[in-house]
Amino acid sequence: MTTTKTSSISNPVYPVMFAIGVCHLLNDSLQSVIPAMFPVLEESLGLTFTELGLIAFALNMVASVLQPVVGFLSDRKPKPYSLPIGMASSLVGMIGLAFAPQYWMILISVIFIGLGSAIFHPEGSRVSFMAAGSKRGLSQSIYQVGGNSGQALAPLMSAYILVPLGQKGAAIFVLVAAIAIFILLKISAWYKGQLEQEKLLNHKRVLVSSFASLTKKQVGIALVLLLIIIFARSFYVTSITSFYVFHLIESYGLSVQKGQLCIFLFLALGAAGTFFGGPMADKIGRKSVIVLSLLVPIPLCILLPYVPLPVIIVLLILIGFFIMLNFSVTVVYAQELVPSKIGTMAGLTVGLAFGMGAIGAVVIGMLMDHIGIYETMIVISFLPLLGLVGLALPRDQKMIAN
Repeated sequence: MTTTKTSSISNPVYPVMFAIGVCHLLNDSLQSVIPAMFPVLEESLGLTFTELGLIAFALNMVASVLQPVVGFLSDRKPKPYSLPIGMASSLVGMIGLAFAPQYWMILISVIFIGLGSAIFHPEGSRVSFMAAGSKRGLSQSIYQVGGNSGQALAPLMSAYILVPLGQKGAAIFVLVAAIAIFILLKISAWYKGQLEQEKLLNHKRVLVSSFASLTKKQVGIALVLLLIIIFARSFYVTSITSFYVFHLIESYGLSVQKGQLCIFLFLALGAAGTFFGGPMADKIGRKSVIVLSLLVPIPLCILLPYVPLPVIIVLLILIGFFIMLNFSVTVVYAQELVPSKIGTMAGLTVGLAFGMGAIGAVVIGMLMDHIGIYETMIVISFLPLLGLVGLALPRDQKMIAN
């Protein structure tokens, strides 16, 4: 019997879209505990910036390397219940992180959390795709804004939980992992049902691409350009989320709590940008949103190291919103470049974001140890210029179905 293919242009399943977005929030809030603990670990264990960078490297590199692998395997044979299994790995890591007395044990704990993240993200993106119907941009935005909202909680965790309670305060987030596992069990049951229905009807769900016909060479070049954009964005965002607080403390005399509140504004507006980016892309096209998010932050980032504190707050808000406007859009753009590999492209783009954050954390930590905090912030301010390669991306067509 010939397999019939059906497109993803169907009715959105909003409860699943929002549920997987909530789980993404919970998953990424667990990851965010780690950079949120940096000021605590620096003081309690006497770690250098390089050692802190290596902790972030261990977390993000595991998530980065394994995400495309998980995505590739899920494209071949989806495994719905891998979602709660991955979250269970993160739960184990959080227990270790809360009670690890030595540096090497902290590294092992964050590897467990990175493994859980690597399993969650490609399969979570696939659930978002399956529930999206005709609302691809909206669904991916809901999914990604959940993750970015979880990341935005990191400064608040640091200021109000981890600084007062210390390392053992991370134990609170074991409950967060348990809640996520419960919700993911429900989502996995729906996911399994969808797969069984498709198998019964001998249908295969495929992505309708918004691109005109592209050659393999054009697709390859576009993917390389997209990965450069993700590199620049991830490297810069890591510099703000993990290390900018030390600049605020040293140069402006802020306390850890007040410095983390500034980072929260950056991340909160980044989450807002992530949400608006997807629906904007559905209306005006993927490339248009990507280019907008690349051009606006460049002068603001270059200006950031030289302005007084009140202006810093305004710039962090603007940079956070615009630089993350393309986060969900780059995932959808990559998936539409290679529509037969939904999980692989999600794993590649989001995984690369983690990987570049991992490398960035080590490089930034080493620079801060060797040339100073302020000088490092100046060097990093020029990174968004790399995003100008986005001007050469192929232009997509707006989707007719809405």
